[in-house]
Amino acid sequence: MYKSLLKPLFFLKKPEDAHHFTVDLTRFSFNFPIVSSIVRASFKLDDPRLEREVFGLKFKNPVGLAAGFDKDAKLIDEMAMLGFGFIEIGTLTPKPQDGNPKPRLFRLPQDEALINRMGFNNGGVLAAVERLKKRKSDVLVGGNIGKNKNTPNEKAVDDYLICLDALHPYVDYFVVNVSSPNTPNLRDLQEKEPLKALLTAVKTANDSKSHPKPILLKIAPDLTDGQLDDIIEIVRETNIDGVIATNTTIDRSQLQTDKNEVEAIGAGGVSGKVLKKRSTEVIRYLSEKSNKAFPIIGVGGIYSPEDAIEKLEAGASLVQVYSGMIYEGPGLIKRIKKGLLAYFSR
Repeated sequence: MYKSLLKPLFFLKKPEDAHHFTVDLTRFSFNFPIVSSIVRASFKLDDPRLEREVFGLKFKNPVGLAAGFDKDAKLIDEMAMLGFGFIEIGTLTPKPQDGNPKPRLFRLPQDEALINRMGFNNGGVLAAVERLKKRKSDVLVGGNIGKNKNTPNEKAVDDYLICLDALHPYVDYFVVNVSSPNTPNLRDLQEKEPLKALLTAVKTANDSKSHPKPILLKIAPDLTDGQLDDIIEIVRETNIDGVIATNTTIDRSQLQTDKNEVEAIGAGGVSGKVLKKRSTEVIRYLSEKSNKAFPIIGVGGIYSPEDAIEKLEAGASLVQVYSGMIYEGPGLIKRIKKGLLAYFSR
């Protein structure tokens, strides 16, 4: 039904308008008892073989919702009804910010891809905390945190620590995002020394809490092998808990969409099917070079059970979807879980 009916309707709207319409429709409709019962019955697939214990947390299944879809923690209970094993909110910043000027989200249907330059638009970490206090489901929630656009890199650590402190009682793990291409100079924080200093500060603050939470690092797919070697060393030296591979890419060489159309869109990170190969390469490199020293959450171009299995075989412990759900629909989550059960039974 999604591909034949809902997707064509959603795709008539501008991408960001369609997203907000989907959020509003989901929040409204899923809270009718009869609708929520139908949704749960349609999408539920629980099986002990899908359960995973990763960085000390027990996941009902390894399929998560990537950051960016539910930035402000507005849809946690509703997304849990779709059968996700975990949901990542954010990226959240200390202060609310509008993000980059619109339009800033674009579809590339020929590539089944998206380009975005959202720029960490969110209502601020404190507003998200108030929603987290009211959530009802027990789904695991990750807090993806970043810095405000006007915060200089030399003071970035302050923003990450503010978000850590505010979210700490209400999320199950944290993701330090330094890999978005849409906040000026943010990716400079991926360089070895700034990144080590940032992660050390976040890890120290987290360890001072009575119940420390897992700390993960989200990295770009555009890093060289030498930079990935640095990531492995930094993870070991800072003793953080894992890596999310990968964020969107600035590489557009694999796109089939007309070059003039892509150039007219302008700056932004690419997600979707074109990211699948590179994200898997990064996962495999990190896993093999580190001798599987830390867990990896694989994200990028997952549109089918086979795509998810590919990420797991490359070394990922868990996977996340976003663009795949836009193009394939929410039924993708259950299809992936069915595919994983068949794969595990071989």
